[in-house]
Amino acid sequence: MSSKTYRLGVLEGDGIGPEIVPASVEIATAAARAAGVLVDWVTLPLGASAIETHGTPVPEETKDALAGLDGWYLGPHDSVSYPEPHKSALNPSGTLRKHFRLFANIRPAKSFPGAEAVCDNADLVIVRENTEGFYADRNTFAGTGEFMPTPDTAIMLGIITREATERVARVAFDLARSRRKKLTIVHKANVLRLTTGLFRTVCQEVAQDYPDVTVDDFHIDAMTVHLVRRAQDFDVLVTENMFGDILSDLAGEISGSLGTAPSINSSATTAMAQASHGSAPDIAGRNVANPVAMILSGAMLFEWLGAKHGDDRLAAVAQTIEMGVADAIAAGTSTRDLGGSASTTGFTAAVIEAIGTGQ
Repeated sequence: MSSKTYRLGVLEGDGIGPEIVPASVEIATAAARAAGVLVDWVTLPLGASAIETHGTPVPEETKDALAGLDGWYLGPHDSVSYPEPHKSALNPSGTLRKHFRLFANIRPAKSFPGAEAVCDNADLVIVRENTEGFYADRNTFAGTGEFMPTPDTAIMLGIITREATERVARVAFDLARSRRKKLTIVHKANVLRLTTGLFRTVCQEVAQDYPDVTVDDFHIDAMTVHLVRRAQDFDVLVTENMFGDILSDLAGEISGSLGTAPSINSSATTAMAQASHGSAPDIAGRNVANPVAMILSGAMLFEWLGAKHGDDRLAAVAQTIEMGVADAIAAGTSTRDLGGSASTTGFTAAVIEAIGTGQ
């Protein structure tokens, strides 16, 4: 058995982050202990508290430390409440994605038995290109990709490249091959012919290397309708940055709640677990936040690390976390956004109990 200790960063962030991130770490620690996996958790400053202590929401020492870790948990940020100039700068999530070139944002949407959902049998994954597209704050080497030639004119750059598209397409096709072997390309090539047209074309070219995967494509506006009407028919979706952000919020809500929508952001060498939802400052500190998305984001990180390191025990940690969450919800314990009444700490305790019972 491997004696490697995996070193994972803990960035609690803002709002409900200091509640849901520790809950996720507690559950992951229990699952790792059951699988015989050693984890060294490294807590680092980030967000509003880091502005107070370091003068910036993402200190250089945090980035330097993360570079030496196997991966990390990132809590939500509330950058709109930061003082200037931090409020107008690239937010902490975007900063880390850009700094570490985390090009693939993988966002599952899966319904849970026992939880209220618009579509009670959804099981899909959105693979979102993370470094360019129509997110102007991330698609340039320097600057934000937005500018105003006059006070009454604002321009945004939308950049699509063959290299970035092919890179994320291969991640999506590999994922589809490991699931139900079906992939949907989402674009707007009828109007954005050159940009999203290139995205669609490159994805279709990559498809030639995956003859076992069935491929179709839809315009972004049509895709929103299809998700609402028949989310259960889709497996893996691949799309550009802004389209992926919008679709994953929709998919998370129809499968139960944004509180259940996990994600990881990854490159070929590192990954960051990050819930798809925001910091929810209106409920921060009240012990009512749903930690499921953050918990399951952690499970995704362990699964990713298991594949990278060839360590089946890490995949077992991920599976244990997922089963613990599903068992707790199926047994009737959930937070209010899922139709239950459990607190954050109460739900966390129920998952840990389910993990212990399952072992």
